[in-house]
Formats: sequence, structure tokens, C-alpha cells
Amino acid sequence: MHELALTQSILNIALSEAAEHRVAKVLEIRIKIGVLSGVLPALVQEYFNIVSAGTVAEGSILSIEKIPAAISCLDCGKESTATSFLFSCPACNSSHIRLLKGREFYVDSLEVE
Repeated sequence: MHELALTQSILNIALSEAAEHRVAKVLEIRIKIGVLSGVLPALVQEYFNIVSAGTVAEGSILSIEKIPAAISCLDCGKESTATSFLFSCPACNSSHIRLLKGREFYVDSLEVE
């Protein structure tokens, strides 16, 4: 259910930017969501259609880019994309890793009219 609050935050950012720059219509909102963020893109889209009703963002496209998980091995130093949720280094099989990417969630850009 936290997707509703996150979606409202996305809309608030878009509306704030639209008001600040005096735009008539928000055409597209581009967001990035890490695969490990716990955010379900389908719910964000569904909630966006509801919360944007009656605003300058109503009917705008919500473009969602998923960011894959990336890891760095603390033993051999190799950086790689995690292909499963059982994180281990593909080079040396060490589980001594650091997560570099995958938990992001942010508004990247807006297209306005």
C-alpha cells in the first residue's frame, strides 16, 4: 500500500514543478525504480491514474524505467549486474558483496507543454 503514498509524492513533485514554471500541461513523468526498491510499478501506474485526475498531470504518460541490481565484490573487486536475488560474485563466487544499485526510486524528468 505504500505505493499510493509514493505515487502521491510523484504527483506532488510534478505539480510543484508545473506551478513553478507556469506550464499548462504535464505530458510525461519519467521515474526510475530499482528492482530491489520494493515498489511495484504496476501499482504506481494504477494509483497515478487515480490521484492525477483533475490536475495538469491528468492523462500524462508515466514512464517507468527499472534499474537492475548491481553489485561489487569486496574480495576480488569485480562489479557486475546481479542476475538473481542470491547475491554472489560471478567471478569468484564470494558472497562478500556490496550493493551498488537497485534500491533507487526517483523522478528523473518531466515533459511539459
